[in-house]
Amino acid sequence: MLPRSYLVGLVGVGVGPSLTPTIHMLEARALGLDYVYRTVDLTAWGVPPSEIGTLLHYAAALGYDALNITHPCKQSVVEHLDRVTEQAARLGAVNTVLFTSGAATGYNTDQRGFATALATELPRAPKDVVVQLGAGGAGTAVADALLESGVEHLILVDRDEDKAVALAAQLAGRFPTSRVDASQSDKLPVLIPAANGLVHCTPTGMADHPGMPLDPVLLHAGLWVADIVYRPLETALLQAARAAGCQVLHGGHMAVHQAADTLRLVTGREPDVARMLNTFAGLVDAAKPEARPI
Repeated sequence: MLPRSYLVGLVGVGVGPSLTPTIHMLEARALGLDYVYRTVDLTAWGVPPSEIGTLLHYAAALGYDALNITHPCKQSVVEHLDRVTEQAARLGAVNTVLFTSGAATGYNTDQRGFATALATELPRAPKDVVVQLGAGGAGTAVADALLESGVEHLILVDRDEDKAVALAAQLAGRFPTSRVDASQSDKLPVLIPAANGLVHCTPTGMADHPGMPLDPVLLHAGLWVADIVYRPLETALLQAARAAGCQVLHGGHMAVHQAADTLRLVTGREPDVARMLNTFAGLVDAAKPEARPI
């Protein structure tokens, strides 16, 4: 009898140069699994993100076991699923879809991925006041993780102020012992100097969206900075933060922990996270500059 095989995909905008398939497949090989992971780049295919429901239908029909969902479909995919876990429903965002028994079930592994990355890489990071840029799908999960980790005062800033206000109200209800506020980007010159931490959860800095999400002169040595962008790994924000003397957390840590959770969900096997982190580091070191995204 042939061994069980797995087919998994990554759906999103600009995911073509991702190293995620290699990370998944190398770890699966180490576990002795027949596992294929493909990218579904909406930009390359000319498919609008609004067609995510159609893509789910065809993925299930083509025999995919699971899909990872990334920007900009983490929230819009929810309405097209048969079931979502309690955590994903609470966050209103899904980054992993499993196809089992004719049904599509949505999970959110971003929250745990960021929480684990923060706890392992910046275990002593002060959490009195943290500013978070971005209140979208990934930002919702990260904000939840920050408050669960003990952040006392979280300030959410998003270009869509209504989105930040709504998320702040939702989180304040779930974490009554913490303070959660929404603010505007023009207040950053006041907010950042008084903060212990800065977490970036917008597409700015990605290969397809180069740039800085704020004026680098606001960064100071008393600030730790986490960026969930991992395409490229060393974003302009992290480069500026290092230059300012900040402790930094790159998006690769969250990505690897999230990948480990996906492998666990899809196969039922326990991945070796330390091995995956080493694989990731080796891939980044070996990659050409234009291929550094994961």
